Amino acid sequence: MNHHPTHRYLSQDLRIVLRSLGLLIPAVGIMAVASLVVCLAFRETYVLLPFGMTAAISLGVGACLYFPFRGAGPAKTRHAMITAACAWLFMSFLAALPFLFTARFAEGTVHATQTLLHFKDLNNGFFEAMSGWTTTGLSMTLHPEDLPQSLNWWRAFLQWVGGLGVIILMLSLVAGAGTPFRSLYFAEREEKTHPSVVSTARILWAIYTLFTFCLTLLLWSVGMPLWPALLHTMAGLATGGFAFTSQSIASYPRVGIELVVVLTMVVGSSNFAVHYQLLQGRWKMLWQDFQTRSLLIALSLWVVLLFLENLLTMSVATSARLSFFQALSGATTTGFQTADIRPWSDAAKVVLTLAMFVGCASGSTGGGIKIIRAMTLLRGVRWQLRRMISPSAVIPFHLGRKILSPEEATQRMQGAALVTFLWAAFIGIGVLVLLHTVPKEFTLTDVLFEATSAQSNVGLSVGITGPTMNTWAKLMLAFNMWAGRVEIVPVLMLLRSLFLGAR
Repeated sequence: MNHHPTHRYLSQDLRIVLRSLGLLIPAVGIMAVASLVVCLAFRETYVLLPFGMTAAISLGVGACLYFPFRGAGPAKTRHAMITAACAWLFMSFLAALPFLFTARFAEGTVHATQTLLHFKDLNNGFFEAMSGWTTTGLSMTLHPEDLPQSLNWWRAFLQWVGGLGVIILMLSLVAGAGTPFRSLYFAEREEKTHPSVVSTARILWAIYTLFTFCLTLLLWSVGMPLWPALLHTMAGLATGGFAFTSQSIASYPRVGIELVVVLTMVVGSSNFAVHYQLLQGRWKMLWQDFQTRSLLIALSLWVVLLFLENLLTMSVATSARLSFFQALSGATTTGFQTADIRPWSDAAKVVLTLAMFVGCASGSTGGGIKIIRAMTLLRGVRWQLRRMISPSAVIPFHLGRKILSPEEATQRMQGAALVTFLWAAFIGIGVLVLLHTVPKEFTLTDVLFEATSAQSNVGLSVGITGPTMNTWAKLMLAFNMWAGRVEIVPVLMLLRSLFLGAR
């Protein structure tokens, strides 16, 4: 038993969570140190100190949490969920520091653009960092080209790491045999490509890095400059969608660029365990895997629905091009835009809202309730109706090639229904807060669209999000982004633990 006077009265559960946070929080410091190279490459020496201070604070906090509690027991599922919820929250505060420090230090100098000075408000930096970590893409940055390239890199870097998951990053970097850190893996991922979670984490990062390299070169080859190509690939593969120009992808009006960006978004929205199979030459997995097949069908459906709706107000060619990109951006939960969505019809916005709500594949970098849950509910409704019509018949529950027992089918349906209900409930809370805090010019459809975009970690916007929005609206959308990234249940477990303990 640990009798150190500074923490002998802390519960075992709290010590486990603090030890685990001490392992995760240094990720911000490691990333800040790596970002110093970008500062030097662009000769933005005034950003060196903000990144250096961020690194020192992050590594110091991590050390203060880890070393006193390194002897805590292994993390169980409840600890992992609470840790994941806390980590995304605390790391967003730390990742906001480069924005805050750079804005404060640049004030009164030639580097002090209005876009940068908005980050003097910690709320804006926290929102931006939360949006980055959760790969949402809603932004306090109105004119990204007015930011230092080091901060644009930081925005892309947050989304790139956040897409695959900081737990996966730290597991692949520092985890050794017997470390309690490995038990945190399943707080972010459900599948393993190898029996060892450490080898799985490293393989996932290898695939992710390979795709980033190849897609950057492909985007460069079709006409986007190399640096923007890298940033957009990092944000796109993470299904993050941060813009690096005022007009997002519309700043590059080439069909080839849009098609490569679409490819990047679709790759990011697919299960990375399937990508592993594809890289081994098993191309049939594209159609044999039930979730991937369902995703491709769903993406096509959203494109067709949005195209037909926009035909009422656009030409065939315009509707085809804009609907294709925006539907896939919403359904893959990426958030890149090539059009101003606000003037679109309410019906078009509702189609996009539904696409964002459903989202993409589990095991991807994307958000939403996930296509597998949506398909489970759809199959479940059909199965239950057939059982009601023919109560004496034995009716199997098919989910792809799997035939589930009634007990397993019921359990899966209950799990999918729980997440879907909570997802809708949290969106509803966001809608209520926004209706009282945003300008009256925004309709209920606009508010529902923005709240769903935040909750599903998308980033498409009708113009509500911005640096001058109400503070409560910022905090509400940040809360939606956080809850959506950890899929709500860990947030509820954290809240429960604050009042009733972690047991």
